[in-house]
Amino acid sequence: KQMQQMQQMQRKMDELQAEINEMEATATSGGGAVTVTVSGKKEIKDIQIKPEVIDPDDAEMLQDLILMATNDALSKIDEATKAKLGKFANAIPGF
Repeated sequence: KQMQQMQQMQRKMDELQAEINEMEATATSGGGAVTVTVSGKKEIKDIQIKPEVIDPDDAEMLQDLILMATNDALSKIDEATKAKLGKFANAIPGF
């Protein structure tokens, strides 16, 4: 009986992980100058950069905006993953 419960729990976790993998999160920085979308698999799906923030003399600012938007989008995926997995979170390494 305990083995059946474990198998059911594993199936449910697999279903939830598949749902998470299909999710996307989008974040912006610089007042919408940079927009980054990531998947539930934590892959970058899209980066949009407004032309007015592309300054060849200040590449560092653009790099910072991309980093901020990317990290924010990844944080949103992490939060959504924890919310979805809920009671299973303690059983998954890294949570």
